[in-house]
Amino acid sequence: MPEPRLRLPACLLLLTPFVCGQRDPLPYDPLRGMDPDGRIPKPQIPDDVPHAERWRYTPPARIKPGNVFERFLVSSFVTPIVFREEDIGFGGGIALTDVDFRDQRYREFANILLTYSEQGQQAYRINWARWLNCRELPDGGVLREERGRLYGRLGYEKTLTRRFFGFGSRSSVDAETSYTEELTGIGAGVRVALPEPGSDFVLRLDLAAERHSLGRGRVTGVPSTGDSFPDAFAAGDGVDQLWLLTSFGYDTRDSLHQPYEGKRLGGRANLTTQTGGEFGGVLGVDAQHVFALPPILCGGGKGEEENPPTDVLAFAAELQDTVGTLPFYSLPSLGGTHTLRGYIQNRFTDRASAHFSAEYRISLIPRGIAFTDTIRIERVGIGVFYECGTVADGIEDLASGRFLDSYGLGLRIAFSREALFRVDYGFADEGSNFTLAFGNSF
Repeated sequence: MPEPRLRLPACLLLLTPFVCGQRDPLPYDPLRGMDPDGRIPKPQIPDDVPHAERWRYTPPARIKPGNVFERFLVSSFVTPIVFREEDIGFGGGIALTDVDFRDQRYREFANILLTYSEQGQQAYRINWARWLNCRELPDGGVLREERGRLYGRLGYEKTLTRRFFGFGSRSSVDAETSYTEELTGIGAGVRVALPEPGSDFVLRLDLAAERHSLGRGRVTGVPSTGDSFPDAFAAGDGVDQLWLLTSFGYDTRDSLHQPYEGKRLGGRANLTTQTGGEFGGVLGVDAQHVFALPPILCGGGKGEEENPPTDVLAFAAELQDTVGTLPFYSLPSLGGTHTLRGYIQNRFTDRASAHFSAEYRISLIPRGIAFTDTIRIERVGIGVFYECGTVADGIEDLASGRFLDSYGLGLRIAFSREALFRVDYGFADEGSNFTLAFGNSF
């Protein structure tokens, strides 16, 4: 008989973490629930689990008990950071990622980043998340519904080399300026599927407070933004913002982090009240469609497998417009980590934007790399991408904007389906751009 499950109203799920059961009484085994080559057989999922394809399974082999040091390179990772740039000097730091924070059997996540350079560029950030719905399985593994979670963040950054090129799709590369930004922020939010865990409708609500302080830039041979764009710079200095970030979408994808099939159609409204009582916001709509394809460079899954090697063809589109008054750094922009990856971060800025992406994600190694019984990379792949878009003063002017595009190739390394690291190298009319980021660009 299926295990009975308490069904709470969706509104209570926003406030009450799901009680996830008790600890595994058996001794830890680094191969329990897995094959030696890293294959994870698909578990027997209870009949009362809704939308089972949207629950992520973690076998007992990946749930090593103990503190952050005892679980090192299994569910906790320390990444040393060393860098040198002409305008910020030598720098370094450390990033600590714990995907089983507080030894909660994969119910909580935490990430801490600390960096500093000899010229004073610095960043200190803490991110935390807790999944709302999870189930203990008889074999000692855990199921987590990917869509429902609580999260929070706190941070301070001082960046010496922010760039601004002016407004519009025809802004010249020769118009490059730089500024220093000090950003202090705190935020919290919730994401939940409606009307029950795993459902097609996804609601997200965030509340965030930010303070922006601007100074002269440090990029060699480039004027300060305050000299070239004095009005925009003055309007953006010393601004306090309180943001309400909302999004709602119809989403049939089998995963939010690394989807293999399905589609999404959604909208969002990011609204803020600012210093002096000014109101502003960014409104947007977005769409995605993802198709699963047979792997072309490696074999597919073997039998019933939790996360079989899968090639993917993915498409995404986004349209944004602005209401009210916003400082230049809060306006829609293209370029950098997620859009037009062949251009540097925030290369094109204006009050409206349109963007389209296509990406072919190809599996290279069917089951990643096993360094030891406990230290593993689950997936290795590549991504080939093409993007295009434009910006304009208003959504009605986008059609007359300059057409911008970029293309490139990237490496994908996944420790799990939810923990993907991405390295992209993009090309565009102005040269190339390198991106290192967590998660897919869409």
